[in-house]
Amino acid sequence: MSAYAAGIATLDALGLAAALRRREVSSPEATRAYLDRIDSYDGTIGAYLHVRADDALRDAEAAQRTLDAAAKDGSTPPPFCGVPVALKDNLCTKGTPTTCASRLLAGYVPPYDATAVERIAASGAVVLGKLNMDEFAMGSSNENSAVKPVRNPWDAARVPGGSSGGSAAAVAAGLAAFALGSDTGGSIRLPAAFCGVVGLKPTYGSVSRYGLVAFASSLDQIGPLARSVADAEAVFGLLAGRDPHDATTVDRPATAAAPRIVKGLRVGLPREFLTDAVQPEVRDAVRRAADWLAAEGAEVAECGLPAVEHWIPAYYVVSSAEASSNLARFDGVRYGNRAVGYESIAGMYMKTRSEGFGAEVKRRILLGTFVLSAGYHDAYYGSAQKARAHIRNGFDRVFADHDLLLGPVAPQTAFRLGEKTGDPIQMYLQDICTVGASLAGIPALSVPAGFDAQGLPIGLQLTGPAFAENTLFAAAGCIERAAGCRGRFPDLGAAASAAGAGR
Repeated sequence: MSAYAAGIATLDALGLAAALRRREVSSPEATRAYLDRIDSYDGTIGAYLHVRADDALRDAEAAQRTLDAAAKDGSTPPPFCGVPVALKDNLCTKGTPTTCASRLLAGYVPPYDATAVERIAASGAVVLGKLNMDEFAMGSSNENSAVKPVRNPWDAARVPGGSSGGSAAAVAAGLAAFALGSDTGGSIRLPAAFCGVVGLKPTYGSVSRYGLVAFASSLDQIGPLARSVADAEAVFGLLAGRDPHDATTVDRPATAAAPRIVKGLRVGLPREFLTDAVQPEVRDAVRRAADWLAAEGAEVAECGLPAVEHWIPAYYVVSSAEASSNLARFDGVRYGNRAVGYESIAGMYMKTRSEGFGAEVKRRILLGTFVLSAGYHDAYYGSAQKARAHIRNGFDRVFADHDLLLGPVAPQTAFRLGEKTGDPIQMYLQDICTVGASLAGIPALSVPAGFDAQGLPIGLQLTGPAFAENTLFAAAGCIERAAGCRGRFPDLGAAASAAGAGR
């Protein structure tokens, strides 16, 4: 094995792609190196639900043939040709199980690929497997997986965040060069912050949702989790764009070539997220990042955010209502597993769903069904939609005077496994900083900005108006350079020891 193959986990995806093009390492070497790391460490982390070892190696051999041909004829191979990556398990993959970490879909193999999966395949990337998640993407800690929890690579006694916890943990632990996740109310940004990687929730409609198993259709978005801002930007460039299979997508190219200019940006610091309710080290990180941006010429000032008190209730009413509707299809007839031992059609529905869905999914289905029911629709769902419009209008007013907002992703760094599972309200409040952008359909990005006294990553959130991803990438790049977190990796042996001590 070459020196590059031995140190594969230290390279970001763009760096590995360049090394592959320079023929300093082969795609089969890189893929075997990642598979070896998965064998060595994923027993502790729990990031993967399905590993495509044989298929991945075959795909790597094909990618290497493409790289060899390009080197011979002087052509340019696809941008991530031969780079090993992984996918959240709610993205449909032809020939590979897509289970959403649920008993109800155990063993389900889709007949087609999601559009995002097709675009990753067209980039030449090698898919290592499917990643663990909160069941049907419902959760903030990745403790709701029906298979196993995911553990934080920096301290395996702590959560990685959810619902894309497997995606963030895999990237942080060097078990994939980058990963795709989905974000409904913070499910990319929260795991990215807790695991110390970059995570982007794009503008609603910029990335196709075709082939994403729906949780809340007016909120769901697919995005990258990566080791660097440059990686996240490059992957977003692959994903973004019109898709005839998804009528919500827009014909707007990803503007990856825009200059990274921070000077002159008007940056707002929402004072609602700089209170004593936020961990002091997280507040300090926001202030430091504000100083870094100011040093690059940004204009930074505190601001207010309207309607923050409505964010959580509006989000959980709207998202649960849509989940109740979307998950009605899982009835034991058309998709997934069917219960045995029933006496009627209604009994089959009831038994299949009772056995197949976990507690959190049932809770949200019940909540969503209630808020949509006769006599309560206007009082709850109708009111939540009015609050959502008010939230959107509030962001519009703020962005009339600011180019982006800077604040925390979560009120604190990663908490311990089991710490909040007994109190759903406390778990839901982990999303207090993230659901506003989801309700408004605007882009938001989590970027690593340091570590707390316990050595846990601190992620900061940058939020901008619709289709302002490039502004976020520019500001995130400044923070990334100043924070010096890029290239730092967790000690997985120490993380595993912490998990043993915490049991």
